[in-house]
Amino acid sequence: MTVSSGEGFDPRALAARLSGLEKSGEKAPTADFVLPATLREAMDAQNFLAAEERISTHAWKVAMSPVGEPVLAPLHPYFEAVSGASISWRPGMKFEAEVAVRLGQDLPVRQNGDYTRDEIVEVIAECHLGAELLASSIVESGQVSFLLYLAERIGNKGYVLGPALPKSIIDTIGNTTLKVTHGEQVIYDALARHPKDDVLVWLLAYANDKLRPHTSLKKGALITTGTLCGAIELTSRGPIEIVLGNETRLSLSIV
Repeated sequence: MTVSSGEGFDPRALAARLSGLEKSGEKAPTADFVLPATLREAMDAQNFLAAEERISTHAWKVAMSPVGEPVLAPLHPYFEAVSGASISWRPGMKFEAEVAVRLGQDLPVRQNGDYTRDEIVEVIAECHLGAELLASSIVESGQVSFLLYLAERIGNKGYVLGPALPKSIIDTIGNTTLKVTHGEQVIYDALARHPKDDVLVWLLAYANDKLRPHTSLKKGALITTGTLCGAIELTSRGPIEIVLGNETRLSLSIV
């Protein structure tokens, strides 16, 4: 039976268990874990996992918990497509095309008042096309315990940063075509569509989280903002090509 933090939760132990499963390629059901009961406990475990995996990055993903709490996780392994990118396939792996933004200045925690969307736009120095790969060592992923999934870095198993996009894409992405090919198969061909219809929703929410670390959202940080095509399962290895707006292309290999 699954137990929660009141019954002996240890963030270091959870991090070690998740790291061990990742290295072995095995999975375990949610019921086999002692679960974090709070966002803080989940983030403590995530931080220990990042240390266990020796993750040092300025690239992050933002998301929202089922109860509306903004969350953050490091992107690892991280590649830039201009240097070539190959990510190892694993059963159940999923793909997301995304827009990433790089901050041109710090977004310090604001104890009085909130950032506006316009202020977030103002501090964005660059926009890029990107690709995120997702997989989980938890049988149910985050369907049973989102906090456990958060400890596992919200399922991130790799990120590829592609070419620059005009900053206007922040406001026009919903009117932009997106085509994704995996091997010889077209797996998405429609308008790009963010789950919240605005790629800045989760970044804005995280920026306004009064409890986030003061070391977060620093100048130079790269933030990926959420899928534009849903989470598409990749049933095999093979090359992926993303074409956004008939002009911007990003290629990577799943090996």
